[in-house]
Amino acid sequence: MIIRFATYNIHRGMGIDGITSADRIATVLQQMDAHVIGLQEVAYDPRAPHNVLTEIARATQSEAIPGPTLLEHSGRYGNALLTPAMPEKIRRLNISCPGREPRGALIVSFQLDGVAVNVISTHLGLMPSERRRQMQRLRPFFFPPGSGITILMGDFNEWFRWALPLRLIRRRFGNQPAPLTFPSRRPLLALDRIWVHPADALIALTSHISPLSKIASDHLPLVADVDSLYQRNNLNARTRSMP
Repeated sequence: MIIRFATYNIHRGMGIDGITSADRIATVLQQMDAHVIGLQEVAYDPRAPHNVLTEIARATQSEAIPGPTLLEHSGRYGNALLTPAMPEKIRRLNISCPGREPRGALIVSFQLDGVAVNVISTHLGLMPSERRRQMQRLRPFFFPPGSGITILMGDFNEWFRWALPLRLIRRRFGNQPAPLTFPSRRPLLALDRIWVHPADALIALTSHISPLSKIASDHLPLVADVDSLYQRNNLNARTRSMP
């Protein structure tokens, strides 16, 4: 009855040792054993039969939902979501700011373990002014009508706890843990975040630390375990209390 979510900035598959390896990223993803994984900084060529996104999706027995933000000479680059679940709705939201690197968000709805789940996976910009504007673009999608559990996750590039983007999130999701994820070898900053609504459905939120995750990317993955029964039990309780 536990649904596991994860977010991971894979840094184009390049580790802190300078080696680019889709196999190492795939192994880290297998270690986490998550049902839904949000990825950032994914570089892949959709024309290649064995591109990075295809390979890591196959390794995790998932389907890949791409969310490219850049078209490069060698392919595409941006966000992606991995899950074996069949999505009910997919939205690719452009949250780019003029003159800055294009940014986006994947907003995907599922039925997981009989519960409606809405996932927002994103990668915010490097400038504070960017992040403020981008968060304002994302806020209307936090709690769509009929959503049971909402997951907001990704690389938020925000390290000041009282920065406006984080304050806006806390107003809706409340205070939630912020494990350190960057840099991966000796993490000092909580750049990667997962927020869960309702907050009481969150069982555990931890950085995934292993010998391989410390070198496979410059970020550590973040993993959240969510109680799918929490929302269902609350709905049943409200139904029983109705006259």
